Amino acid sequence: MSKSSDAPTRAVGNLKAPPIYKVIVTQFLVTVIAALSTFALMDTVTAYSVLLGGMISTIPNAYFALKVFRYRGARQMPLIVKSIYAGETGKLIITAVLFALVFAGIRPLNELAVIVSFIVTLVAGLIATAKMGLKSV
Repeated sequence: MSKSSDAPTRAVGNLKAPPIYKVIVTQFLVTVIAALSTFALMDTVTAYSVLLGGMISTIPNAYFALKVFRYRGARQMPLIVKSIYAGETGKLIITAVLFALVFAGIRPLNELAVIVSFIVTLVAGLIATAKMGLKSV
């Protein structure tokens, strides 16, 4: 084979995984900053409720990222597809379990703060993902 036919294979083999860890770090930082701000401005119960809500969003997303981005390349496509389904299923189960554990096991708890923090952290992750996608274009 000529070197020109080997070049695309090497290029595909050298593809880097997307920096999805930046999304997880962004979610974690939003969670910690929101919890610390809430602690400074409000009370301890609301602050740890904010922290818990943010972590309920961040932890399953980290699991999903680890599961999905293990494989790269066209030859790995069947494994990638399986990983996406398994990652999303695991993410949903982890989210449900964490919500159940927090709502059933933590007292006192500011339930509204948990839900709002979960949503804010989720939106922060979506924004970080969108910005990451725009930079790669």
